[in-house]
Amino acid sequence: MDISKFISGTFIKQIAYKSFSPVKIHQTWEISDAQLNTLLSEANRYLGELNGLSQVIPDIDFFITMHILKEATKSSKIEGTQTSIEEALLKKEELNPEKRNDWQEVHNYIESMNQAIEQLNTLPLSNRLLRNTHTTLLQGVRGEYKMPGEFRISQNWIGGATLADASFIPPHHQEVPELMSDLEIFLNDDDLLTPHLIKIGIAHYQFETIHPFLDGNGRIGRLLITLYLVSKKLLNKPTLYLSDFFEQNRQLYYDNLSVVRSQNNLLQWLRFFLVGVIETSQKAIQTFKEIIKLREKIEKQDILTLGRKIQNAQKLVLQMYKTPFMNIAEIAECLKCSEETANILAKNFVKLGILKETTGYKRNRIFVFEQYVQIFTKN
Repeated sequence: MDISKFISGTFIKQIAYKSFSPVKIHQTWEISDAQLNTLLSEANRYLGELNGLSQVIPDIDFFITMHILKEATKSSKIEGTQTSIEEALLKKEELNPEKRNDWQEVHNYIESMNQAIEQLNTLPLSNRLLRNTHTTLLQGVRGEYKMPGEFRISQNWIGGATLADASFIPPHHQEVPELMSDLEIFLNDDDLLTPHLIKIGIAHYQFETIHPFLDGNGRIGRLLITLYLVSKKLLNKPTLYLSDFFEQNRQLYYDNLSVVRSQNNLLQWLRFFLVGVIETSQKAIQTFKEIIKLREKIEKQDILTLGRKIQNAQKLVLQMYKTPFMNIAEIAECLKCSEETANILAKNFVKLGILKETTGYKRNRIFVFEQYVQIFTKN
């Protein structure tokens, strides 16, 4: 089907409301729109550049930890949590009690992403994998009693306090299994002559329209994008996350999904989606370039002034790419040394401008790798 001729579905009368029944998407999609083709070409170019860069950076997995953490805070923020990147880097007990629930939701997202990436080694991108991921996402947080890991067996809605004033009512729950089966087949049918970025753009719209779970659909749907790109080897590492783009353009994100259902305008959604891929890829590329520049300065200039402490300094810097907030006990544990030795090295790092002490205390001090964290908050 030509994307420009897409018909999204129909509204079906239920007892006291109308639910939206989307058409199935398992078919080959053709692109006759010149603007969409241009955006697709540009998105593929930047995605390829990002993937190539991620393969030549040593110890890339240390940096990906921060990428996933940023994605978790942004995706959760769309759903109403207020945890910042800096707060997410702290331990739960180091936060004020009123912030701990939001912190837990962010860390559930991180665990969900890591678990899903790992399961892609043994499972296809399937409904089973998505249900497993959903179980982890809702464990011990708001929504933990809303059928974690199971597709809904009741009607849900988006916006409004009840079905009567909802802004959108997804398909009736009896349609969910068949629609999700169609989505799963579509994602895994490699014989379809549809470009991957178009395919996952359509799949994300369809998932959000089906809204198969009682809670957590937004986060799972956004996570689905990265999982698809990894599963199809467009990304060797999970380095692209669109939640920051969606969060910064939140109303446009919702409006462009809505206009597909109300006006059959799939083209407009896909244009918006590809712009998101382009801008997010560009930011991720810039982030990696700044990390390389910072790493060269620290490892080839700063710590070379530390003489006999160089080996411990190199080990600590590497760890702080993964955990940029650390206390003296954690530094000592990382280096397998005494807290006295750890304290001396931390002081050296503060003098060099690598670390900054954040508490102002004489004891229980927490040090942050501030320049590194700022790369992610800025980009």
